Amino acid sequence: QVQLVESGGGLVQAGGSLRLSCAASGRTFSYNVMGWFRQAPGKEREFVATISSNSGVTDHADSVKGRFLISRDNAKNTVYLQMNSLNPEDTAVYYCAARRTAYIGSRYPSDYDYWGQGTQVTVSS
Repeated sequence: QVQLVESGGGLVQAGGSLRLSCAASGRTFSYNVMGWFRQAPGKEREFVATISSNSGVTDHADSVKGRFLISRDNAKNTVYLQMNSLNPEDTAVYYCAARRTAYIGSRYPSDYDYWGQGTQVTVSS
């Protein structure tokens, strides 16, 4: 069992930056693919980024590529999402997720086994 707790969300002006953190409990974190997803009001949950267990493979959605960066620190059981050059279209609840696999990332929410409660990110224009 893995429990995930996100933090770092908030209100920021367009062009600003935020860093989200996701702290994981459980001894298997270093064997889990981790992902970030987001959901805006009235929209489906969408893929943001994913990272393999050893940080060797990452994947970012086209909409955030070059602006967001996923990383992880297995010694701290934490995955991060550095978000730069934020714009109002990035406003959403951001969720951390974990897969019971080490190397195969996925862009599909249904492929993830554990989810955090989400953290709100609001970008004002």
